[in-house]
Formats: sequence, C-alpha cells, structure tokens
Amino acid sequence: MFRTLTRIGLAALVAASMTTSAFAQDGKPVKLGWAAWSDAEFVTKLAAKLIEDKLGQKVELVQTDVAPLYQGVSRGDIDAMMMAWLPETHADYFKRVESKVETLGTVYDGAKLGWVVPQYIPESEISSIEDLKKDEVKEKLGGEVQGIDPGAGLTRLSEQAVKDYDLDYKLKISSEAGMLTTIDRDMRSEKWFVATAWSPHWMFGKYKLRYIDDPKGALGKAEHIDILARKGFKDENPKVAELLSRIKLPIPELEAAMFNAQETSYEKAVDKYIVDHPDKIKQWVEGD
Repeated sequence: MFRTLTRIGLAALVAASMTTSAFAQDGKPVKLGWAAWSDAEFVTKLAAKLIEDKLGQKVELVQTDVAPLYQGVSRGDIDAMMMAWLPETHADYFKRVESKVETLGTVYDGAKLGWVVPQYIPESEISSIEDLKKDEVKEKLGGEVQGIDPGAGLTRLSEQAVKDYDLDYKLKISSEAGMLTTIDRDMRSEKWFVATAWSPHWMFGKYKLRYIDDPKGALGKAEHIDILARKGFKDENPKVAELLSRIKLPIPELEAAMFNAQETSYEKAVDKYIVDHPDKIKQWVEGD
C-alpha cells in the first residue's frame, strides 16, 4: 500500500527529492500532494491505488496545507495535486505558480462554496446572507460564522463576504474537523448555526443542511477542480499523467463515496468504488 507523509514541511520535501529527472526509470515513487479536505483525500487515494495496482508504480502521498501544496508542485518537490479549485477559490495561489505547472485535466465540475444552515431553521428566518443582519437572527447565531482553515480559499472569500455584507459577525477560524464538530454538536440539540461549506462533501449525506443565498456573489460561482502537475511530469511519466487526466467523477457519485469513507475508511471506500465501477476504471487506465 502507498506510504503517507503527514504535515511535512517543504524543506523536508526538498531534501527528500533532490532530483526529479527520470524517476519513472529509476523507481522513484510518484508524489501526490493533498490538503486535509475529504474530497481531496478520496480522489487522491483513489488515484494512488490505481497507479500502484494498475500501472505497477509506487506512490507517496504528501499531506500539507494548501499554500505549501502549490509551492511544492511549482518547485517540483511534489509531482501532482488533484485539488486546484478554480477559477476563484484558489485564484491567488494559482496565479503565483501558473507558469511553473501544467494542468492535466478536471476531476469534477460544478463544485460550490457557500454558507450553510440546518434545515430546521425556517427559510422565513434565514434564506440569504442578508438575513444574518436581523437582530434576532444574530442573537441566535451568537454573532459567529463557523469557518475552516486559515489558509483556505473559502476562508479568504468568507472574510470578504463579512465585509461585503457589512456583518457584525466573527468568522471563527478553525479547521474542517472543527467545523464538522460544531455542526454535529449543534445539530443534535437543534441549535442555530451558520457554517462555511463546500460541495462535494460527505456532510450533505449525513446532515440536513442547505445553502443560503449569496446575492452579492461574494463566495463565487460554480467551479471546477483541476489536476496540476510539475513541469516535465507528463514527459517523464506519461502513463501516470494520462491516467490522472482521465479521472472524472460526477459530484453526487463522489459525495456518496466520501460518505461511505466516513462510515468505513477511505481505503475501503476506494476499494468499493473500484469494484462498483469496473468500466469506468478500465477507461481511466486504458483510455478509449
């Protein structure tokens, strides 16, 4: 099974990979980077499994934060990443490295960022971000928006949304795990909350949540999630690059697999997905 490196710094990555030339020939593993988001974890581990089992090449998973992830691919310390949210969420990161990376393909379309509330809150009370200005709503929400990681594009956009809507709210910087803990706790007691969220995500399979309207468009529109690779990767490892470029998942299919991963494990969910979609897997590996 592939090896996983967690929270590794770029300095360690550089030391571990002083050269990337001809790694397909000398047995060096393919380094796939990912940040700790559930959708990224599933698609990255799915790709790793296919590369190892179908192409016979070792894979090393490198988990780090979003900013170092882009830097790692641009510098050649990481071979590829499968979680470039474009054109808006990761716009700042992508702009800095655009000339130093190559786009292999799009994993899924129609991804969305936004703020969610539980369905037990009446839409007559909260249907839009504008409704958060109501005194009685603010009191019930505690004047907080539950956020995620400080380096996430969703955090940057949410900070801007607080300003654009002139909200007297605090964006509570946390993590995906922290945000989900809050949702789970508050849903159990039917407490009011508003949280930053994105699709695809397994939480929509577990909890009854709904996005609230964003009339100012502060949180962006539907996006596509692309695969980025370091310069030269396609030439040095064409079979892996071709496989990655063919991986495409509809969002409902991905969310179902992610929910299964939460109920079991990501490894078991990956195995189940491969067994349940033999024709798709064959096309990804072999092409048309």
